[in-house]
Amino acid sequence: MSEDRRANRPHHDGSALYVSNSTPELGDSVAVRVRVPVGYGPLHAVRVRSNPDHEPLWSEATLVSSDVDGWDWWQADVVVANPRHGYRWVFIHADDEGRPAGAEWLNQSGLSRIEQLDGEDFALLAYDAPPEWLSSSVLYQVFPDRFARSAAADERPVPEWAIAADWSDPVDPVVPGRSQQYYGGDLDGVRERLGHLVSLGVNLLYLTPVFPAASNHRYDAASFAEVDELLGGDEALIRLVEEAHARGIRVIGDLTSNHSGHLHEWFRAAFGSPDAPEGDFYYFSNDAHTEYECWMGAVTLPKFNWKSAELRRRFIEGPDSIVGRWLQAPYSLDGWRIDVANMTGRLHDEDLNESVRQQIRRTMVEVNPDTILLGESTNDAASDFQGDAWHGAMTYTCFTRPLWGWLSEPTHAPRLDWDGSTTTEPWYFTQPIGGIPKLDAREFVAQHQRFTAAYPWRVRLGTMNALDTHDTARFASNAAPGTVPLALGLSVTLPGIPVVFAGDEFGLTGGDGEESRTPIPWGSESEPAVRHVLDTYRATIGLRRDHPVLDTGGMRWIAVADQAVAFVRESVDETLLIVAGRGSLDLEWATDAVGGPITVASRLLGEAELVERDGVWAAVSADSTFTVWSLPGASAPAWGA
Repeated sequence: MSEDRRANRPHHDGSALYVSNSTPELGDSVAVRVRVPVGYGPLHAVRVRSNPDHEPLWSEATLVSSDVDGWDWWQADVVVANPRHGYRWVFIHADDEGRPAGAEWLNQSGLSRIEQLDGEDFALLAYDAPPEWLSSSVLYQVFPDRFARSAAADERPVPEWAIAADWSDPVDPVVPGRSQQYYGGDLDGVRERLGHLVSLGVNLLYLTPVFPAASNHRYDAASFAEVDELLGGDEALIRLVEEAHARGIRVIGDLTSNHSGHLHEWFRAAFGSPDAPEGDFYYFSNDAHTEYECWMGAVTLPKFNWKSAELRRRFIEGPDSIVGRWLQAPYSLDGWRIDVANMTGRLHDEDLNESVRQQIRRTMVEVNPDTILLGESTNDAASDFQGDAWHGAMTYTCFTRPLWGWLSEPTHAPRLDWDGSTTTEPWYFTQPIGGIPKLDAREFVAQHQRFTAAYPWRVRLGTMNALDTHDTARFASNAAPGTVPLALGLSVTLPGIPVVFAGDEFGLTGGDGEESRTPIPWGSESEPAVRHVLDTYRATIGLRRDHPVLDTGGMRWIAVADQAVAFVRESVDETLLIVAGRGSLDLEWATDAVGGPITVASRLLGEAELVERDGVWAAVSADSTFTVWSLPGASAPAWGA
């Protein structure tokens, strides 16, 4: 197996090993460090190129520690001049006479002999920082209609829009059942199953919309002022949040800032009534206000016009707005996930996205700064996610899609599409590219690095590592044999928030974003196949809860091969060595990549063996594996030394 050994090269990231202050204010001086392998060069100088006001500024680095476990540490000071202050390292090599002889650049896209993009530089953020608890979160996503029914659900009449289904009925992926099939899950049902979340190690619950609507998904809100009575109403949400908080679980809601439903009271007041106070809430294209812009051509989802001052006042400005009121007692939500965040405020030549997201966050800070704001952006999200509002992205490019490409083995089983036609092409994020691409581990790493390179480290820690969600097929539907533990392990150990879509821990499958919205098979937990998956989820999530280095620790790739990767998450307190491989494994890296003798490595999870031979370490396994070892923390010099 040919490997790319990545340890013996300079490294820097945004963690506390390398940055003295991750929450600076404008004007603060921040010390930054880079570690360089002993003997790298020789070096004439090490410098930091900062970029205040988009004009380069240079700082000289000094050697603050030499030959510590095979590394030299260089340090420079950077004065934070902009809310997003970019910087990169440059290594000036020396010839035999000690004269300058060429340079290498290091930013988040990697090490290069050619100059790199400013947008991929490391970044210090002077924006308000997210709550500390965000980076230690394990998120569990619930689609309320399909999670659990309380006894009270049996007493509620089926709404006019709905097609009633029994809990054991299969999901109907064909229109109209696709959006109207109704199982009757409710919020008291979620509350009654919180013990299950606790047993998994979950500490953050994300509810898809709970507002009244004419669909099972409720993204076509008819009101933002109340909880749907079909879910138990306002009191059920209050009960759920109170008990979740008592169990150490925070709860965030889901808002559609891009659109409402066509039955929303604001739209009904504006439709056909140009002079109504709500008349400028939407993009009407005729004087009679009967034709309008909508999301992706769906006439049930009219698009908000954020030029409207009154819409902003009602929806996003201040404690009495929709954004503000649900974060306050008695509801006390802990934040929002914003649906279609990437399209919000954008239409043709208008782009109000920045002002909308920043106002949402200002309101949240005013009401309760200890709340989080996550935004959906299904593709390249970096341009919007620079720390000014969104704390992290619900996106698929940097983790989910490359992971599927590496670890999938499509079955090409027939499934029904939305229109009733049969297809055998595996679903791949609605991209018409002939199904799931076939990537190797090198390409997985390359795509992951490409799409995280433009995120500030702080935002990367809040970005969601999802195997799947309510909008996708389930990963297990096309996972190669033995790769679910591997995929889950990467979700938990790579920087970002691990995500469990309710039902994944039961081994559920689903061919597309509708079939994946499966009622949870409560009562099956003791079945051997289900128990095995549940045990895997509990053990893997337990790593995240038991080892804080996975929350904020630095990250280095140390080896990448065709079907295997090795990396470390590290702090001064602990280093975790993580190896993931598809198929048999024999992956090598330099002995000084991690530090300490091999005898200090304590295996925490997995079956791979760690061996030392001929001056290298190697992880060896006869089959697919996800294995983690604990080692002593990095020997970094103390700040101020």
